Amino acid sequence: MTQTEEVGDHPAHAHDRGLMLIGLFKLAKAIFFFCIGAGAVHLLHKDVGDEVTRLALRLRFDPESRLVALLLHKADLIDAHRLRQISVGTFGYSALALTEGIGLLLEKVWAEYLTLILTVSFLPWELYELVRRPDWFRLSLLIINLAVLAYLIWLLRRKNLLGKR
Repeated sequence: MTQTEEVGDHPAHAHDRGLMLIGLFKLAKAIFFFCIGAGAVHLLHKDVGDEVTRLALRLRFDPESRLVALLLHKADLIDAHRLRQISVGTFGYSALALTEGIGLLLEKVWAEYLTLILTVSFLPWELYELVRRPDWFRLSLLIINLAVLAYLIWLLRRKNLLGKR
């Protein structure tokens, strides 16, 4: 029998659900950051403040509210050069997350190592951000990434691909 043949109701090669879940999470991140990059490109050569005001009106926010005033103040700090930086950075991160996601869905060992290395490399920044401005969102991201890290270490050790102590 080959690996793709089925024995009874169970496939001979069952996909790792944890890897599939992490892969789908990475694909969702890739789409999210691609959209941010596309939004930054869309705002090039436009008045960001005018776009924020238009969006606030479309969403039925009071243009005189503190939130809109804060967003307008922040929008004044963003120029075309900064928008280009944002788009390049987010497109690059999107491509990386896409690579991770596809590799994990295909259960490639290189993708497991890539995800492990990238997850570890972002932990100091995530911890810094959580200490600097603690909130539930940052804490949730840290917990998710720690869970991904723990799962990948467990999986690679189970496969004997990560040195055991």
